[in-house]
Amino acid sequence: HRIYSLLDAAALVSTSALDLSDPLHAPDFTVLSLYKIFGFPDLGALIIRKDSSTPLRCRRYFGGGTVEMVTCMDASWHVKKQNSLHEQLEDGTLPIHSIIALDSAFDVHAKLFGSLNQISAHTSFLASRLHRDLSCLHHANGTSVCTLYTDPQSSYDRPRTQGPIVALNLRSSNGEWISNAEVEKLAAIRNIQFRTGGLCNPGGVAASLDLAPWEMKRNFSAGQRCGNENDILGRKPTGVIRLSLGATNNIEDITAFVQFVEEFFLDHHCLSNHPVSVPALAPSFYVDTLTIYPIKSCGGWQLPPHLAWDINQEGLALDREWCLIHQGTRAALSQKRMPRMALIRPSVDVAAAVLRVRYDGLLPSSVPTEITVPLSANPLGFKNPSDQCIEACSSSNVCGDVIAPHIYTSPHIAAFFTAALSTPCTLARFPPGPSNRHSKLQLQLQRPDPKTRS
Repeated sequence: HRIYSLLDAAALVSTSALDLSDPLHAPDFTVLSLYKIFGFPDLGALIIRKDSSTPLRCRRYFGGGTVEMVTCMDASWHVKKQNSLHEQLEDGTLPIHSIIALDSAFDVHAKLFGSLNQISAHTSFLASRLHRDLSCLHHANGTSVCTLYTDPQSSYDRPRTQGPIVALNLRSSNGEWISNAEVEKLAAIRNIQFRTGGLCNPGGVAASLDLAPWEMKRNFSAGQRCGNENDILGRKPTGVIRLSLGATNNIEDITAFVQFVEEFFLDHHCLSNHPVSVPALAPSFYVDTLTIYPIKSCGGWQLPPHLAWDINQEGLALDREWCLIHQGTRAALSQKRMPRMALIRPSVDVAAAVLRVRYDGLLPSSVPTEITVPLSANPLGFKNPSDQCIEACSSSNVCGDVIAPHIYTSPHIAAFFTAALSTPCTLARFPPGPSNRHSKLQLQLQRPDPKTRS
C-alpha cells in the first residue's frame, strides 16, 4: 500500500516562505491557514500533488455542487463532476466574498511587510533577542527565572532550524513552578497575549517536560484537561507558555514581555551577606524578610527592616485585614476571577497611621491614583471622618465562609476600586476578634465533628 505524507504548514507560512518547487520531495498534501498569514479572510487551503489525488477522488459521499446529476425517486443514482479535482471536493456554496478579499489581502500584506523572507528575518531577530533576554533573567539568589525549551539541533541564529517561537515555564526563587494560568491572567492586564497549556501537541509537551505516559495518565485522572487551571501536578507543570512572534511584532513587544516577567515574577531581594553568630548546633535557616497582604488577593507590602511588627492570634498584624466585596452580591472578590487585583498595591504608612492604596494601571482622569484609609477601625478624629465611615454588613461570602465585615461607605473609595477593576465593588474590613480571621486549618479544627452533634 502506498504511504501518503501530509505537512501542516499553518504555523510555518505565517512567517516563512514555503518552497514546493521540487515535486520529488514535496509532501503529498499540504494544509495551511490563510487567516494566520493575513488575519482576514478566514480561509484555509489544501495543496495537493496531482499524482496523489486518488484517495480524495474515492469519496463515498457527495454534497451539492460536486455532482452533475442525481436521482432519488425509484432508484439512487448520481454522476460526479469529472472536470477538475477542486470541483469534486467543493461541497456546497463557496465563501465567495472571502475568496474575493484574498486578492486584496495579498496586496496589502506585501505593501506592509514585503516578502515572507523579509518577515522571516525580522521575526528570527525578535525571537533570538527574546530568548537571549529571558535566558539572562535571574533571581537575586542566582537561580534562573525561566526554563526555556529548545531542540538541541535548532538555533535561533539559523531560521531554517528554529521558528520565531519561544517556549518556556517560570520558576520562583525557591525553585517552585509558577502556574501558567496565573501568568496568563497577569499578562492579560498588561495587554500581553500568548498561549499556554498543551498547545495541541501532547507528544512535544511530554518530551519537553519529561512526562512519562504514566504521569500523563495520572494527571488526567487528577482532573487535568486542556484549558483548565490544574496545571501543576506531581511537582511538574502540565504545559508550557508559548510566545509566537509575527510580522506585526516589534522590539517594544519583546521589552514589554521581559519587563512583565521582571515586575511580577523576578525576586529582586538579595539575601543578607552579614555573618550571623549562632550556636554550632543551631539550624542555619532564618527569616530574612516578611511580606503582608493588607487587602486580600491584592499586592503585598514588605515589612521595613528593623521595624517591630505585632503578631496576634490571627497571625501578622494587618495581614488580610481588608478585602474587596461586590456591591451587589456582597461576595468577596479574588484575583483568580479579577486578575487586575494584582495591580492594586497597598502599603502601610506607620507614621501617618494610614493604609495607602495605589493602582499601577490606567484610571480615568477623574479618579485619583492613590487613596488612604485610616488604620484605626474607628475613623472618628481623622480628617473628613464622614468619608471613612463604615457600616456592618449582615453577611458576606469570603473563601466559602460567611462573615459579617464592616463596609466602607465612602463614595470615593468605592469609585477608586470600581474604576480599577471595572466592576462595582468597595473596601471592607474584617471585624475584630480572632474567630473571624483564622486560617482554613484553624477553622476546620474548630468545627465540631458532625457525629458528636446532639
